[in-house]
Amino acid sequence: MSTIVVSNRLPVVVESRKDGLRTRPGSGGLVTALSAVLRRAKGRWIGWPGLFDARPASVRRVLKEAAKSEGHGLVPVHLDADDYRGFYEGFSNEIVWPLFHDLPSRCNFDPDYWASYLAVQEKFADVVAAEAKSGDLVWVHDYQLMGVGQCLRERKLRARLCFFLHIPFPAPDIFAKLPWRTEILQSLLRYDVVGLQTARDLGNFLDCVKRLLPEAQQRLDDGRSIVAFEQQRTVCGAFPIGIDWNEFVDVARSVTAEVRVAQLREDMRGQQVVLGVDRLDYTKGIPDRLHAFHHALRRYPELRRKATLIQVVVPSREKVPEYATLRSQIERAVSQVNGEFGQPGWTPIQYLFRNLPRRELIAYYRLADVALVTPLKDGMNLVAKEYCACQVDGNGVLILSEFAGAADQLGVGAILVNPYDRERMADAIRRAVLLPLDPRRAAMRRLRRRVRKEDVHHWVGRFLSAVAYAGGRRRSGARSTRRGGGE
Repeated sequence: MSTIVVSNRLPVVVESRKDGLRTRPGSGGLVTALSAVLRRAKGRWIGWPGLFDARPASVRRVLKEAAKSEGHGLVPVHLDADDYRGFYEGFSNEIVWPLFHDLPSRCNFDPDYWASYLAVQEKFADVVAAEAKSGDLVWVHDYQLMGVGQCLRERKLRARLCFFLHIPFPAPDIFAKLPWRTEILQSLLRYDVVGLQTARDLGNFLDCVKRLLPEAQQRLDDGRSIVAFEQQRTVCGAFPIGIDWNEFVDVARSVTAEVRVAQLREDMRGQQVVLGVDRLDYTKGIPDRLHAFHHALRRYPELRRKATLIQVVVPSREKVPEYATLRSQIERAVSQVNGEFGQPGWTPIQYLFRNLPRRELIAYYRLADVALVTPLKDGMNLVAKEYCACQVDGNGVLILSEFAGAADQLGVGAILVNPYDRERMADAIRRAVLLPLDPRRAAMRRLRRRVRKEDVHHWVGRFLSAVAYAGGRRRSGARSTRRGGGE
């Protein structure tokens, strides 16, 4: 038996260079954790290699070479430019992404996108079916591939099928706006295990099933939610994803980080650093955050020359008009604040529009006296957890949106805010900047304990425990007895 991870992208990036195709490793805690699982299980990772026009034989050859250093197999799914536009840019990012983040007005329900999405699900399923054997574990990831479960069941694949959604799952009134809502739910219920980030997401999912698939039966069995639908029983649970704690702590404690933080601290001239780190996306609430900081400076003169906001924005989809407009809004807001309050020797907002190298980002995390993590909606938001891990001196304060999945775990020490409430956001910034050292350290100790305990390896272990439970239950033929809310 083997483990097969399936995601939109492979954990390595395939690039076309003058001397031919080359790969470079991907990054992030998810890649680290799942790669470790695959190495132990002698498994494979299936995904799109990131190129349209390369010869499939050449891609397979370079991935076979990269697999030697990765320690597990790398299997490509070949997509063309039309697939990418309709499936990824279209259905995934113009429909599912805004809808699942409670922004239906941004959706473009083009039926051609649905046709493209289905076609790509079939392509992924073809590759999985060719790789998987009876008894294997197939673990599918995220919103781009929700339909793969249905395709694999149609192929009579006798493997354990599991799915994890990394973004939020919307409430029924939002999800019901999706024209293909029934098909998506039915496909998700073809999996043996469906994992979501939070109890709220799990509740939304179960409520959608109850409302839109009334023939499905929901029960609580041994503390776990079970949905029975058309001869399939699906274990559903909340499994908050974590970070690779040791990776971030080790770098944050390194001599290189110490030197870089000292350099940055000297440049700040005694200012408290308020840090925001976000991908360019309308769900991250960056303009709202900048307006709140602006309001704080207007309302509380004692913050002037005492606090500087460093806002890092990682470029994303810049050629899409909506994202280009968002970038312009951000830059206008930064200019407005700096124009109104800037003084010789003090720039209220330092704006960095670029992708910082991992070690540089960790230095900024350690530098920051306050982290401002205020998405309008987020499945989890690992920036909040990364910040806590890197606060090895224990002096930082986390301001966190109550609409981030991480709020369920980090409410123990964070200052929770409504990102739509500009006045209370401003109050939270003032409170964080002026908070004395002792309560800062006490709160950060609580946060760091939680992040360390519930790291990415803990997440993998809990999910695989649910997979084992589902397998044992399927073999025993045990029957559920009543409905419940899951983990």
